[in-house]
Amino acid sequence: MTIAYLGLGANLGDARQTLKDAVVCLAQQHTITVLAKSSVYRTAPIDSSGDDYFNCVVKLETSLPARSLLRLCHHIELQFGRERPYRNAPRTLDLDILLYGASSIDEADLVVPHPRMTERAFVLVPLVELEPDLILPQRGRADAFIETVADQRIEKVATCQCMVAAQRDSDATATPSTKTDCR
Repeated sequence: MTIAYLGLGANLGDARQTLKDAVVCLAQQHTITVLAKSSVYRTAPIDSSGDDYFNCVVKLETSLPARSLLRLCHHIELQFGRERPYRNAPRTLDLDILLYGASSIDEADLVVPHPRMTERAFVLVPLVELEPDLILPQRGRADAFIETVADQRIEKVATCQCMVAAQRDSDATATPSTKTDCR
């Protein structure tokens, strides 16, 4: 089994919900165990156009070889309507392999560690949130690169503060002003 980190991003449709659904989709794979998920972050597009992106990082354990994990990521992207009309086009879902164990892979369509991960706040901030002491193969500590991306806009998205199960029984009698709208 290998520990891997995936970067997830979307800026078309209901991007926040897409990220949630994509994590569920990953967790349903018999070859993957999702170990942790970062908070969701809203970020400005970089080298791209369109609306702001929503991003997160997922830590997983997998029995898949890196190439098979990449194929699975592409398959999931397609299931979510991903199209690739041009480089860095707006997207319904983007799944990138950031790290795959301690492996260094340099192939035409698969480079791990992800070649631009240390240049992107939308990768580094959620990655360091999950693993504050993470060492990037051949690069050093992930948190050491945070200052280099400090000029990139990134905001943690507030999580839903839904009523807990114990309060659900009284939910039927709650007034509209006391209910929480969760999306």
